[in-house]
Amino acid sequence: MAGSLDGVVLVPVADQAPGQVGTRTRFTYHERDGHIWAEYAGGDVVRGHLVGTRQGDRIDFRYVQLKTDGRTASGHCVSTVAELPDGRLRLEESWEWESQEGSGTSVVEQPLS
Repeated sequence: MAGSLDGVVLVPVADQAPGQVGTRTRFTYHERDGHIWAEYAGGDVVRGHLVGTRQGDRIDFRYVQLKTDGRTASGHCVSTVAELPDGRLRLEESWEWESQEGSGTSVVEQPLS
């Protein structure tokens, strides 16, 4: 199993569509006893929160966010935690909006120091 996400900052490796998370978004993760939560902001997202569970290297969570245009959005995501050769953590994500149309995949990882 890859290392703990507690206190880890992750960033998207690529931009998504406008109004979604992008390379300027920063996620700060917390982990305790199989529970995962995070705060995020940046780019088109004013404030976002996610909460879920971790079993091994699989994370299942729901997210909600406030966008710069004043709209809110929510969805569901399943991620796989991987450790990169240099020790940084990466999440490979499959997500789906619940409040609007759309789904996709994305990757977030610890930035280089």
